[in-house]
Amino acid sequence: MEQEDKMKEGVHKRRPHYSGNHPKTYAEKYKEQNPEKYPETIQKVIAKGSTPAGMHLPIAVQEILQVLQIQPGESGLDCTLGYGGHTRKLLAALGESGHLTALDVDSENLARTERMLREEGYGEDRLAILHLNFRNVDQAAAQYGPFDFVLADLGVSSMQIDEPERGFSWKHEGPLDLRLDPAGGETAAERLREFDREELEGLLRENSDEPYAAEIAALLIRKERHGEHIETTTQLAAAVEEAVTAALQRQGLKKEEIQEIAKKSCARTFQALRIDVNQEYESLGLLLDKLPDALREGGRVAILTFHSGEDRLVKKQFREALREGRYSQIAEDVIRPSKEECQRNPRARSAKLRWAIR
Repeated sequence: MEQEDKMKEGVHKRRPHYSGNHPKTYAEKYKEQNPEKYPETIQKVIAKGSTPAGMHLPIAVQEILQVLQIQPGESGLDCTLGYGGHTRKLLAALGESGHLTALDVDSENLARTERMLREEGYGEDRLAILHLNFRNVDQAAAQYGPFDFVLADLGVSSMQIDEPERGFSWKHEGPLDLRLDPAGGETAAERLREFDREELEGLLRENSDEPYAAEIAALLIRKERHGEHIETTTQLAAAVEEAVTAALQRQGLKKEEIQEIAKKSCARTFQALRIDVNQEYESLGLLLDKLPDALREGGRVAILTFHSGEDRLVKKQFREALREGRYSQIAEDVIRPSKEECQRNPRARSAKLRWAIR
């Protein structure tokens, strides 16, 4: 029996076949799913200004390090572990005598990233990893704080976007899920069945500043009421495109212009639903409220946002905390990634960095 098991383990697994000269779906991109085996291919993808599927390129690294001014031996907190891109940079700045605590709400991402970091030699003495939503930063601080610095990168991980089964992208067929932690909570498909038209329209406006919120909400609710439940990413994308196209055709726009506007509305609709499904504004508000108490005197915090709603909330609560004396200094203006970085990594274009000092 033992010999049979060994024979099974040694069986060569063929990679997935695909039609044409290049893989198109995430499942077919076997090289990008194993970047350590194909470094030349990965570098070519990055050099073309794209993010390889299944990878995440950390954004505004130099700007973050300049803001946080990390000293060897300090204690820090990374609120969003993700693929570990920022985490590795923070650990390098801390040196062997420092300690970093890293959180992630995504149980799947956390397990994968923790395995990689442990294999790279980062033990518990240098890195503690917790499956925790950053809204519970006070729990992390009670165990490992107070912290000399805190980083919160609020962007969705590229791996989450690239994995169709997570349902984060309107470009790929998959279940309409959108949960950051797939282990619990309602999916976006389930949430859509609970809204009325006014609620959905308000959500689209508040969470993503969607200009065609009324038209999209009206069509989605009408479909739900007629039993046309939207269960997949492509069904939602098609419905949004239908609603926006009908509104724009009355304005006499060209087909190409309509298609471009509809794509942006698709992205904003997915963003709005993701924020709702994961209660992202509520979690961010709790994080911002608890952060000053999680820091040592003189501790620094940097928060990287990716859309206007997040940035408005950070700006507002930083200013309130400054007036209350909970911070001694805050950023007056946002810091943006360099033009060169935005050319290398298009996902950096919408990033805004704000900081505060206790």
